[in-house]
Amino acid sequence: MAETQSNHTVDPNNGFCKKTRTFHSLRPPVPLPPPTQPLSMSDYALSLLRSTLTSPPETTAVLIHSTTGRRLFYSDFIRQTQILSSSLQNLVPSLSSGQVAFILSPPSLELPVLYFSLLSLGVTISPSNPLASESEIAHQIRLSKPVIAFATSSTAHKLPSLPLGTVLLDSPQFHSMMTTPRGNNYNSSRVKVNQSDSAAILYSSGTTGRVKGVALTHLNFIALIAGFYYNKSEEDENAPHPVSLFTLPLFHVFGFFMLIRAVAMGETLVLMEKFDFEEMLRAVEKYKVNYMPVSPPLVVAMAKSELTSKYDLSSLQMLGSGGAPLGKEVSESFSARFPNIEIVQGYGLTESTGGVTRMLGPDESKRHGSVGRLADNMEAKIVDPATGEALAPEQRGELWLRGPTIMKGYVGDDEATSETLDSEGWLKTGDLCYFDSDGCLYIVDRLKELIKYKAYQVPPAELEHLLQSNPEIADAAVIPYPDEVAGQIPMAYVVRKPGSSITGAQVMDYIAKQVAPYKKIRRIAFVNSIPKSPAGKILRRELVNHALSGVSSKL
Repeated sequence: MAETQSNHTVDPNNGFCKKTRTFHSLRPPVPLPPPTQPLSMSDYALSLLRSTLTSPPETTAVLIHSTTGRRLFYSDFIRQTQILSSSLQNLVPSLSSGQVAFILSPPSLELPVLYFSLLSLGVTISPSNPLASESEIAHQIRLSKPVIAFATSSTAHKLPSLPLGTVLLDSPQFHSMMTTPRGNNYNSSRVKVNQSDSAAILYSSGTTGRVKGVALTHLNFIALIAGFYYNKSEEDENAPHPVSLFTLPLFHVFGFFMLIRAVAMGETLVLMEKFDFEEMLRAVEKYKVNYMPVSPPLVVAMAKSELTSKYDLSSLQMLGSGGAPLGKEVSESFSARFPNIEIVQGYGLTESTGGVTRMLGPDESKRHGSVGRLADNMEAKIVDPATGEALAPEQRGELWLRGPTIMKGYVGDDEATSETLDSEGWLKTGDLCYFDSDGCLYIVDRLKELIKYKAYQVPPAELEHLLQSNPEIADAAVIPYPDEVAGQIPMAYVVRKPGSSITGAQVMDYIAKQVAPYKKIRRIAFVNSIPKSPAGKILRRELVNHALSGVSSKL
């Protein structure tokens, strides 16, 4: 029987309402705290932890350093979070709710403690890539306007002078701030944090333009984490304790919310300070990892690398892929090689707190090419970019989103905010997508990245997925290249697999046999690597600039 949404009939198969032309989530609604109730994201996550942790907190590790094996148990994590909150209130008394703290550090056991402490105090955290250049960091600081920074001895030199200075996370002083109680009671004074307050300013990847600072609220994260908590599968009492390995950067929205989720769900998290493929495989074997959130390039690498046969990966049950589209061909080749490892895909943007769609259960995970169904409490439209008309299932258009995880806006950029968020709260994603008849979402490509060949539109991602299915190709990216007759032609940057001598003609022929004539690749460049963001998104602007410069320098 069809459900009703705002007195309109919603198709129970795909969530589409013909009257409003809106897609609704097929998931059960998730209860959220009253929005007027003061509540920080960290306090909400820790309240869920108390109900999900099945083993004593002093015997369950929340964090493990993948290289050293150093562990932080939940009891110590909670205690250190409280002590650090108290220390910050005592030692940096002018640091107050609503101010911004800039964070520049590689992954460490100290970083999650710092995140949770600052969030409990109502301080907005703004983590950045520790590998970013000084000019990139200067731009981010102009946007977020922090009063204090937390860095390491290797990254602090990139930071300008800030009103409350810079605290070094790898210093004895900071260790003391986390572990030495000040006074008889180390519980920090309660700070009133409104759910509508900004919790974090995260930086968009800048694949199509200058990096923007995305303001996300405590409510955005609470709504996202609540969805994971209330949709968790029934626990098998014989199942091993959940252990996940993080190859994700904690400054990116995917890594950020997956960290909060892991704590809320009482899981053990193995952190890699610096990514290395073989070190990752070694960690899976050593710590009996059963889950990894990953980006698509890692799925490609696992599907093709011979190194995987050297390690015992039998504990690994699931990969959660996000950050960029994962092609059907890659999913199928991975599943053929690792039939016992389930791949679940999800889709989200920094502007949506990372969570828009995800897969639940084996039936959804078998839909290769899809990124799952709309998350709880979310609405979507597929809008024709030319006419503004909202489209039905199976029709392609720009994806618009509305729900409790949608951002507050871009800091310091009202114009960009008004261009992206309309007056009714709809976020225009810029992604070309469609929902199928079962309510599963498919990402075709970025609207701005479609190649205009004569009168046709060619999605680069479609060609990239086909290229990656070739056993002689390690990686690939496709860009538009200007052409006097066609306007633009598809050009491929290709990374050969070690030992391969595949030629440009062979690559073009391989694709030509699988696509319509207008989609054929007509120009090839072989390179050593494809430039990508930390989330695995191809930095096409760099490739376009490289192609147009006519230089022969290697990427």
